[in-house]
Amino acid sequence: MGMAVLNFAVRFPPIAIVSRIDLPRPVMRWLSFIPISVMGSLVALEVLRPGGVMANPLTSPYLWAAIPTAFIYWRTRSFLGATLTGMVLFVVVRAVFSAILGA
Repeated sequence: MGMAVLNFAVRFPPIAIVSRIDLPRPVMRWLSFIPISVMGSLVALEVLRPGGVMANPLTSPYLWAAIPTAFIYWRTRSFLGATLTGMVLFVVVRAVFSAILGA
């Protein structure tokens, strides 16, 4: 409970102050890129280094499922659709790789 209170106490004041200020357009545009940048870095890290170990790109089901998933998101702009597609593709690709590579 203490961690939650401390987290709120540290994060809320800057958000409350900035939300009441009219920020210039370039700053608002710059801030709009933060969520996608954070998500991209988290996803890229897990795709390229699953479990903290660098994966072979040719035999990584993570990478082979991520590429068409990214394409689906790019074409549809549907986060839910891309997520479900990625989950299904990962299971299928992992099963195919297991059958082929015997791993």
